[in-house]
Amino acid sequence: MQPGESQQVIDTLAAGEVLAAAGTDEPLLMLTSFEEVLAATVRAANTAKRVLSIYTSQLEPQLYEDKLFLDVLKAFLLARSYSRVRVLMQEPINQAGSNSKLLAMSRRLTTFMELRPVAPALRNLECAMLIADDKSIVYRPQVREWDGIAGFNHTSVARLHLQQFDQMWMGSAPLREDQEVAVAS
Repeated sequence: MQPGESQQVIDTLAAGEVLAAAGTDEPLLMLTSFEEVLAATVRAANTAKRVLSIYTSQLEPQLYEDKLFLDVLKAFLLARSYSRVRVLMQEPINQAGSNSKLLAMSRRLTTFMELRPVAPALRNLECAMLIADDKSIVYRPQVREWDGIAGFNHTSVARLHLQQFDQMWMGSAPLREDQEVAVAS
């Protein structure tokens, strides 16, 4: 993607906010690059009012450690006392020496963020998703690829995936201090 194309992606995603504010369902956006996924992830996180749910095979530092995303996440968590972030991780590795900014934030804001490893019996999904409340979603069917969809005013699509996320969340035990966490290098 050329430098000017990144701004074009952000402008296109921002134009969808006008439709959402007007109460009009906007079409689902097709995502085909990292830049599009990042812009959609930041925008979806920015729409969250109560709960942000993330399903990832690893903490995907390229995406979830981006400064823009972390700034939006921090603002979301500190804006309201009832804001929550739930992260389900599929692939655990040692957290002891981890320098993950997302993991560090979860350690500082334990009442707002919770990370859970997915129960072994539920580790059959190869997707990645971020769901803001029950309205916005960024979904990639294959976690190792950047192709996916984003919807910012699609309660039916977001609720469908949120239901799936909630089932996995309830079936997975909370993370203990001595437990391993997924952190890619």
